[in-house]
Amino acid sequence: MPISLSDAKARNAKPKSRPYKLSDGGGLFLLVMPNGSRYWRLRYFFGGKEKSLALGVYPDVSLADAREKRSLASKALAAGNDPSLVKREAKRLAVIRSGNSFETIAREWHEKRLHEWSPSTARLTLKRLELYALPKLGNRPIAEITPPELLAVLRVVEQRGALETARRTMQTCGKIFMYAIATGRAERNPVPDLRGALKVPVVTHRSFLSARELPEYLAKLDAYDGDVLTQLALRLLLLTFVRTTELRGAEWKEIDWEKAEWRIPAERMKMKELHIVPLSKQALAVLDELKQPSGLQAYLFPNIQKPGRHMSENTMLFALYRMGYHSRATGHGFRSTASTILNEHGFRADVIERQLAHGERNAVRAAYNHAQYLPERREMMQWWADYLTRLADQT
Repeated sequence: MPISLSDAKARNAKPKSRPYKLSDGGGLFLLVMPNGSRYWRLRYFFGGKEKSLALGVYPDVSLADAREKRSLASKALAAGNDPSLVKREAKRLAVIRSGNSFETIAREWHEKRLHEWSPSTARLTLKRLELYALPKLGNRPIAEITPPELLAVLRVVEQRGALETARRTMQTCGKIFMYAIATGRAERNPVPDLRGALKVPVVTHRSFLSARELPEYLAKLDAYDGDVLTQLALRLLLLTFVRTTELRGAEWKEIDWEKAEWRIPAERMKMKELHIVPLSKQALAVLDELKQPSGLQAYLFPNIQKPGRHMSENTMLFALYRMGYHSRATGHGFRSTASTILNEHGFRADVIERQLAHGERNAVRAAYNHAQYLPERREMMQWWADYLTRLADQT
């Protein structure tokens, strides 16, 4: 194939009053426009008709690049394919792939889930993806990601010793793949293939007090000389055994004095279901005491340093440290204490689990769970409060 064009000749081509061509042979030529623009074109025949294929703009596409594209077009013709249609299909696939990248679908999935999550859960989920999954997988078409490829990403997290983070990242990726399948952009989820491939984090249960330790704890709580709001928070936490996040964010509008109930709205619950806490006489007494220190603020336990916000997550924990319970008890541990003792005293497991607000995975049943076993729960909560009162009287 005769070659008549050099890079210098292409670079120095001057515009004329009309477009003109500088041929390189094999149908490739540089089209020079009156405004100085220069375009690569390929002239070829397909199906008995003369056709033209645009190969890019000079100098963004160099002479060597243009020749490489001419070579690819020649191979397509030799295989019986029209280079213009091959280029169009490649462009179409590129558009599809850019819209089907792991990052695009991951962010779309995250956006679809926002209404289900608390702001902190949404931030943590996205941060985990941005730190560990997106840097390596973000630009990859999701349908092309293989189990070994995903495992390599998770191994990096695992090797840092962050076993639980690796597990949660894998779990999140699995949900993204399932979303991609549901929306027609992937055919399979590689996560099940990784079962057993990662180290399993050792579950360490939160420290909690046994029945024999409660009298001493109640005496120390009664003698606590710190902030009265913190003391009352710890009392109410033990009486209701809710999660600490649910207690700290409690608002006065959630208290139904007439029914003696604390109704925690679904958006503040871990399982996103309305939860009713029957209030014992002792719990109502704590709420009465709270009226003065809480003042007219929205929260039962306002943040003294930050007006308009509720008690910080470390306040009760640091109080437990001051009382001598470092590594011996946590706010969440009171749930285990109550559950253990109530089970030992014959209360039905289903009633205890419902009061602990452990999630019901059946969506239809979950809609009615907030009132499930409510009469038995009222009786149980009053028994629990009376039990604690008896223990306190022993000291």
